[in-house]
Amino acid sequence: MSQPANSVQEHTPNTVRGPVSDPRKAAYNQNKLIKRLRRLTGQAISDYNMIEAGDRVMVCLSGGKDSYTMLDVLLHLQRSAPIDFEIIAVNLDQKQPGFPEHVLPEYLEDLGVPYYILERDTYSVVRSVIPEGKTTCGLCSRLRRGTLYGFAEQIGATKIALGHHRDDIVETLFLNMFFGGKLKAMPPKLLSDDKQNIVIRPLAYCKETDIERYASQQGFPIIPCNLCGSQENLQRVEIKKMLTEWERDYPGRTETIFKSLKNVSPSQLADGTLFDFETLALQRERGSELTLPLIKTVSL
Repeated sequence: MSQPANSVQEHTPNTVRGPVSDPRKAAYNQNKLIKRLRRLTGQAISDYNMIEAGDRVMVCLSGGKDSYTMLDVLLHLQRSAPIDFEIIAVNLDQKQPGFPEHVLPEYLEDLGVPYYILERDTYSVVRSVIPEGKTTCGLCSRLRRGTLYGFAEQIGATKIALGHHRDDIVETLFLNMFFGGKLKAMPPKLLSDDKQNIVIRPLAYCKETDIERYASQQGFPIIPCNLCGSQENLQRVEIKKMLTEWERDYPGRTETIFKSLKNVSPSQLADGTLFDFETLALQRERGSELTLPLIKTVSL
């Protein structure tokens, strides 16, 4: 495990790469994007009370665009927030073949962020259990989650920050509906089943397209997932295609679907554990019935 000094250094964004026709417009749009991501992240944190004074936040860094963006935005908020909280980056090295072990340590040391690299050979476990050609994401996710939960307790982390964004949450909603027969998604804030960890998703309000643009502009050293993320015909890939087509034909639909998750009416669904359908009864007051005029039926 590596852990540099507990100081956080200023991270200066890189400039937009590639030729642009109007540098001023590009800089303006980049600034808008940065402000939007920071505003939406701050709003999500506020709405769900994700981070409190004195928190030790374990930021799970995979090497993908989402977790890099989350760390970058949280570091900015840490400097500007009216409360003090600690950030510790944690990466789980799952021993995938070809994984560039040097990338994240070098990146985090340049930032001056305290970090840990956990080495767990979950890759071999997944490959030994899942038949060739089958989806490995489920088992991989469970093994990763269990390891991170346990480590959070070891280092005294009070919150575990994951990089899931708005589109991940909506995709999970449809995955559970279409393939699991359940109406659930990913909550922005979650208490683990054993009540020992609180998971937060600071990017819950952020669009994936914004995160992609930001990651590209910042030049994050992206590490691709060759274990599960590159598998074809995954159920999530199909859901993503469906939502992309919807968004193309009906712009704003994904945002509307996400808003519905914050506007739930249990009485308009069918779950008897959320709403008491069994004892529904009329609540009329005696004598409140209206006296209606006599209606005559005329036969022709």
